[in-house]
Amino acid sequence: MRSIILAGLCSAVLLSGAAYAQSGAPIKIANVAELSGGGATVGNNWKNGIDLAVEEINAKGGILGRKIEVSHADSQSNPGVARAQVQKALDGEPYVLLGPGYSGSVKVTAPLAAEAGITQIMGGEAAELTQAGNKFLFRTSFGQQSSMPKVAKYVNDELKAKSVAVVWVNNDFGRGGRDVITKEFNRLGIKVAADLSTEAGQADFAADVSKIKAAAPDAVFIYVNEEESARILKEIKRQGVTAPLIGETTLVGQKVIELAGDAANGARGHVGLTTDAPVEAIKAFRDRFVKKYNYVPDHNGLKGYLAIYMVKATTEKMGKVDSKAFADTLHGLTIKTATEPNILMDVTFDQNGDIDRQGFLVEVVEGKQVVKQVLPKLN
Repeated sequence: MRSIILAGLCSAVLLSGAAYAQSGAPIKIANVAELSGGGATVGNNWKNGIDLAVEEINAKGGILGRKIEVSHADSQSNPGVARAQVQKALDGEPYVLLGPGYSGSVKVTAPLAAEAGITQIMGGEAAELTQAGNKFLFRTSFGQQSSMPKVAKYVNDELKAKSVAVVWVNNDFGRGGRDVITKEFNRLGIKVAADLSTEAGQADFAADVSKIKAAAPDAVFIYVNEEESARILKEIKRQGVTAPLIGETTLVGQKVIELAGDAANGARGHVGLTTDAPVEAIKAFRDRFVKKYNYVPDHNGLKGYLAIYMVKATTEKMGKVDSKAFADTLHGLTIKTATEPNILMDVTFDQNGDIDRQGFLVEVVEGKQVVKQVLPKLN
């Protein structure tokens, strides 16, 4: 009889503990990002966006009555370090894993999260990341397979270019973008007059720009990381290249504009996210971010912010905190601003973890992004 009573008491304690864990314990989220090294601009904007969203949600009572508790780890912009930090984070059994931002780091960490059955919401844009059948991996921005056809179409239809120089960074991010854009140029009959590989962290672009001048293309497509974008823009101005400059978010982002100064003027690009978008919710986010951090965020700040609201909306859709059901719920989910205003724009996630939402074509004018076209959702 004593054994039965004791067993009953133990069960009651365990059940009450489980109930407390479900209703009162913090929701633990782990973030692994480029907080130092060459990707520090990316990682710190991402981190600050996350922290702002967590602060807002916790101030309103959390998710389903539970506060969010987020931990940050530095990948040092190194895939090997990122893998070690992600493994350590997964050992802590987080509800969701956020980051990294660099595609090369996502590539080596995604299998770890998938093996653990933990959803990973990342910032990488390499096309291959969501094409490998990993059901736990989700984007916060367009992948290259979505954005590059739009860029190529703009070069063909608006710039009327017959030849183009392609400048790309020799890493997973750059190679993926280069492969997709050159395929699109070939499909449209646009000649690649120069195909120039550069290195991450490269400081001197004089030789590359000289090759661009020699090729005399109708347009220049630039796909390198933010700090390198600023350097090559300065060199292009110094050498007097006059061909239109076109790229993606990494060419026309806020940090690039700050670093390049007036050399950024005239650069054009397709961006999935920009704080200069003509969307009132995004303008309000920008104001809140500037008030908290005293600087204007780039698209990575938006991506980190949206990652947290993806977690909130998905969890509320389930009506429970369930890490094992999270990925299945997010696949095919449309999150509307009518129900979650801080998702900023209506967004849908497909079965690969890719997103569909509005995008923008922008030009840097007098040191600011000016939206030239608003591109609707594909579906």
